[in-house]
Amino acid sequence: MEILAFGVQSDEKPLIEKAFAGKHEVRCLDVFLNRDTAPIAAGYEAVSTSVNADLGSAVLQTLAAGGTQMIAQRSTGFNNIDLDVAERLAMRVARVSYYSPYAVAEFAWTLAMAVNRRVIRAVSRTRDFDFRLDGLLGRDMHGRTAGIIGTGKIGEAFTRIAHGFGMNLLGWDVAENPACVELGMRYVAKEQLLAESDLISLHVPLLPATHHVIGRQALARMKDDAILINSSRGGLVDTTALVGELRAGRFLGVGLDVYEAEAGLFFLDKSLEGVDDDTLARLVTFPNVIVTSHQAYYTQDAVGQIIDATVRNIDDYVAGRRSENVLVPAAPAP
Repeated sequence: MEILAFGVQSDEKPLIEKAFAGKHEVRCLDVFLNRDTAPIAAGYEAVSTSVNADLGSAVLQTLAAGGTQMIAQRSTGFNNIDLDVAERLAMRVARVSYYSPYAVAEFAWTLAMAVNRRVIRAVSRTRDFDFRLDGLLGRDMHGRTAGIIGTGKIGEAFTRIAHGFGMNLLGWDVAENPACVELGMRYVAKEQLLAESDLISLHVPLLPATHHVIGRQALARMKDDAILINSSRGGLVDTTALVGELRAGRFLGVGLDVYEAEAGLFFLDKSLEGVDDDTLARLVTFPNVIVTSHQAYYTQDAVGQIIDATVRNIDDYVAGRRSENVLVPAAPAP
């Protein structure tokens, strides 16, 4: 089978080609799947997509009309896919249900420490041979309180690192993780976690119930000198409300690897065009804010696991097998 892979990064291409070699032919494109690029897939029974692909109703209908029957998304998240429409079109949709949680957890901590210790400002200064320490004062994490919103695999990995720092641990989730409890985590109401935490890190999926879980009221409950980290999904944070709080001088630091309007921006070079997103433009001007381009997952280990799972999803489709990665058709009711 020949697969068309959209949104392939240059670092990713040789890994994909090697993983598919001897099994299926794969054509890699650096363009992302959207309404404009969907017609390219005509004649391809299977396509592979990235997390920022547009797989709404219009794109799915274009793909189906061109003969595509299988979509293998190279990510865990699937909030960009209209699963109901895919099911009506009799398309199979599969994702990657698991990859290294350490990649994301470690990067979340990279953001936390970078904003805490003013690393970006320090590096910028020393490149100009300015070696002053003014404005670079950070604080110890040891003995402070980490609030982890979402304690699944990635949240647990983040918690283990926080435990290594000697932090007090607060958690909020729909179900307690025994491994986190064993590390000393106390599960509390979200309101208490927000009010007591010095560092808050988000590790929940983007669902209707979690959209803007950090909204205006949640931000108001946080400490004025808290650190907020989001390496999960942009829609978890009300960015407009966040900018308002930052303009008021609140928060020691904010690290964002995701942004709720990142589609059409992240993974692309916009340096010569400018960006007409006023909220993002304002956000990146704050000296205590770091914005990165959805790269938390981007390690050799995690990307390799994602690609291997994608190959297995294609193999399963060809063989008529089902796995836990299949989203459509939906699993039968027990």
